[in-house]
Amino acid sequence: MSTEATPWGDPFMAPLLVLWLYLPGYLSNTAAMLGGKWIPDITGISVYRIDGGKELGDGHRILGDGKTWNGLIGGTIGGGIICMLTHSLSRDNPISSAPFVDPLTTYEVGNVGISDAWFYLGSEISTAFFIGCILGFGCMVGDSIGSFVKRRLGHKREGNESSQAPLLDTLPFAIFAFFSGQLFLDPILIGSSELIMGMIILLMVTPIMHRAFNIIGYKLGLKSVPY
Repeated sequence: MSTEATPWGDPFMAPLLVLWLYLPGYLSNTAAMLGGKWIPDITGISVYRIDGGKELGDGHRILGDGKTWNGLIGGTIGGGIICMLTHSLSRDNPISSAPFVDPLTTYEVGNVGISDAWFYLGSEISTAFFIGCILGFGCMVGDSIGSFVKRRLGHKREGNESSQAPLLDTLPFAIFAFFSGQLFLDPILIGSSELIMGMIILLMVTPIMHRAFNIIGYKLGLKSVPY
């Protein structure tokens, strides 16, 4: 690891760096909405619910209508596309360019490069797409787990009535996106444990960010409810 000043030691820069690197995960929920609702509404294609409409013994749906295979695929692919974009915008930027660091940047000392990673697919752009898909899929899994837990606790969204579980609406998707990066994406910076502090800080403000973006989306007519 380089001995020069690093952005993850700065409590203001660290969460911004994490947000940029994990943007594919953070924005995959929007891509899931595109794949699970907007495109079916426009094209008339069928929507396939992950739980098939089934309930558990507690009388509540397993996941609910909001969790669909369409959204899962859309969120995963959307994460890949977003990572391609962040890579293109910050290509070859060094760590000193934080927060706009190339998501393919490696952090190991020595000759370890992106081409040495198990997920390298022969080109940087295809590898960026795959990295984004990993983060997007992690986000979708976390979001579904949050939905499962909400329903077991009796919290569920009905029409314009909020589920009244803001932390379960926000933290699981972020935690699982981070977990996916840490588990699968070594040796690039996204998979570095040096980012833990930035992740913790970002998790603390994620519910506020999520609520703010939902209100903006509602005001713009992009969401039917402000949550």
